[in-house]
Amino acid sequence: MRKALVVGINNYPKAELFGCVNDASAFGNTLETNGDGSPNFDVRLLTDVPTKGELKGHIKELFAGDCETALFYFSGHGFFDETGGGIIVTPDFTANDEGISMDEILHIANESKAKNRVIILDCCHSGAFGTPKLGGNQNAQIGEGVSILTASKEDEPSVEVNGHGVFTNLLLDALQGGAADLRGHITPGSIYSYIDQALGPWDQRPVFKTNITRFTSLRTVSPQVSSDILRRLNQYFTSPENQFQLNPSFEFTNDPDIEHEFTEPFANEKNVSVFKDLQKLASVGLVVPVDEQHMYFAAMHSKSCRLTALGYHYWRLVKEKRI
Repeated sequence: MRKALVVGINNYPKAELFGCVNDASAFGNTLETNGDGSPNFDVRLLTDVPTKGELKGHIKELFAGDCETALFYFSGHGFFDETGGGIIVTPDFTANDEGISMDEILHIANESKAKNRVIILDCCHSGAFGTPKLGGNQNAQIGEGVSILTASKEDEPSVEVNGHGVFTNLLLDALQGGAADLRGHITPGSIYSYIDQALGPWDQRPVFKTNITRFTSLRTVSPQVSSDILRRLNQYFTSPENQFQLNPSFEFTNDPDIEHEFTEPFANEKNVSVFKDLQKLASVGLVVPVDEQHMYFAAMHSKSCRLTALGYHYWRLVKEKRI
């Protein structure tokens, strides 16, 4: 079971925001299903939650019970108090009581029995999450199974452009496939990497903190290469150092029935099928031709192809039956 509490707040007295509700809605809609339309997270979307007490109650409910993954997303105002602690701000804020302490949210998440707990914040000063206040508050220590992804560092704002958060726009791009690996899995780590590369040194800088032994996939999309083809890596390359010998019979256009220059041995149905796999593997950086720039010429000139470093990684995963 996977559940997500998604919160967006625009309606702050004298400090109105414009994109948080839209960002939360878009994030929740994306998270609900995988790329193929299959169910993903059971999402509870809350907008303009009026009080600190109400929001805290929902957060406690999210992290209560035993589930595979519990995810909390917040888009709204953030605050950094004089002791160095971060706060997510609620509309009922007052001086010295601006909202819910990030330390308190982390403590609730740390105490949860959920196997994976993921916290994503698009608010100013969100990088303070998981950083102890002055005096070393133990509540701010990240517990095992917790991952935190924030829009900015603790001393930075989180920017809105044209009514949308810069961070959440990139987050949505990442979830829709930009951060997917070859098998279509999207993890908190790959999302951070995607956003980190998209933002320049003068922009707000995302922050990623985690205490896990293995990443959990937050969403899946269509893989760049099928698992069936990946599993054939061990057939084509019996060891990582081996090269796969090619010849013109692997190229389907090398057919005497097609009007162009051709050469023996002519296209062979079995070899053509293998070559299509190898070309697909080459297109995602797992295989490269030897002494030729393109796989076509490697076949037509009877050269070979070999695994890349990334190809060896997936070859090993196949050999260890992890794919």
